[in-house]
Amino acid sequence: MPVRPAPDAASMRTDALLAGALAALGCVMVALSAMTGLQFDDVPIWQPMLAAVLLPAPLVLRRVHPVPVSIAQIAIYIIAGETGSLELYVSQVNLFMGFYSIGAWETNRRRALWARVVIVLVMAAWLATSAVRGFFDPETGERGVSAYFAFLLIQIVVNVAYFGGGWIFGDRAWRESLEQQRLADAHAEIAAQQQRLAEQAVSLERVRIARELHDVVAHHVSAMGVQAGAARRVLATDPEKAADALRHVEQSARDAIGELRALVVTLRAEDDGTGSAPGLDDLPALVDSAVATGQRVALTEVGEPRTVSPMVGLTAYRIVQEALTNARKHAGPLAQVDVRVRYLDDELEVEVADDGRGGGSGAHGAGAGVLGMRERVSALDGVLEVGPRSRGGWLVRARMPSPAARDRAGSVDG
Repeated sequence: MPVRPAPDAASMRTDALLAGALAALGCVMVALSAMTGLQFDDVPIWQPMLAAVLLPAPLVLRRVHPVPVSIAQIAIYIIAGETGSLELYVSQVNLFMGFYSIGAWETNRRRALWARVVIVLVMAAWLATSAVRGFFDPETGERGVSAYFAFLLIQIVVNVAYFGGGWIFGDRAWRESLEQQRLADAHAEIAAQQQRLAEQAVSLERVRIARELHDVVAHHVSAMGVQAGAARRVLATDPEKAADALRHVEQSARDAIGELRALVVTLRAEDDGTGSAPGLDDLPALVDSAVATGQRVALTEVGEPRTVSPMVGLTAYRIVQEALTNARKHAGPLAQVDVRVRYLDDELEVEVADDGRGGGSGAHGAGAGVLGMRERVSALDGVLEVGPRSRGGWLVRARMPSPAARDRAGSVDG
């Protein structure tokens, strides 16, 4: 059975302040009533003052022990009424708060029901007894029977309103609290599931490292084998050709080690492992596929195209792929998406920007996809920018070191 969360220290302090405020206000009403001469002529003033303080005092514990609090208030109320020490205004608010608290805070709902039933019956019996005694009071004859019954009807209506309102609003407060608790639990569960899904996605992509490891590194190993075989065959007859072949082996080994390190660092892959690792040459097909699904995508190349390392090409492809997926999901299928590939002097820059006007939510996520892009670019000592554009839409820009092949060859020969 769902249970409302226990009150915190701040709630207890609030109840203490409430009890103090009601006590002070009750004392003021006692003093004012005594000044009118309509009440407390036959009792010492300290008695109604004491009743005005005692009646709200149990409210300090109304959230922790609501049933005992309300019972204590009913007892004080009846005793004060029997002794002629009951203030008639603030005392009603005190009773309402205690009765309301049973419905709002009593965790045992069966006890809450029967406690309120008993309290209502006790108050009704006390009111009926007081009415019968009041009917035979000499003052009733002086004021008239009609006036007496009118006053009695007022008392009945007031009690029905106060106790009925306390019952209804107390139960409503209990239900609303349980609903808020359920919503909070559901939110926490969803957040935990999202965290688990993100962790699982990262773990699964790390497991797939072997699928791209073969495609990225295999051609280097094959080239090393061919060049090493050639060097072995001509080593005795043509040392110069053998040395050139060994330089190629050295360069391939360095490239393979660098790309292997990048793969081990990122440990991420999204394809099914059935084909070769995609690169820059596959971007037109990727864009055409996005256009075929209804997206508005334009691909532009800036600068002189050149061959890049397989790892750089793969990273650029994955970034464009992820950015197009996010653009369709968040900016909408009708948003204009511009894909730009810039060949800089010693870097390759990939940029994907949408205008955010395609019927989507407009709020891009920052989950496992962005995390994957950052890991890939960081592994290549590159820089990734992800965020909203000032004129609307979303921007993904990655810049990765990618020197020309002649520069790399020169550094090896040197």
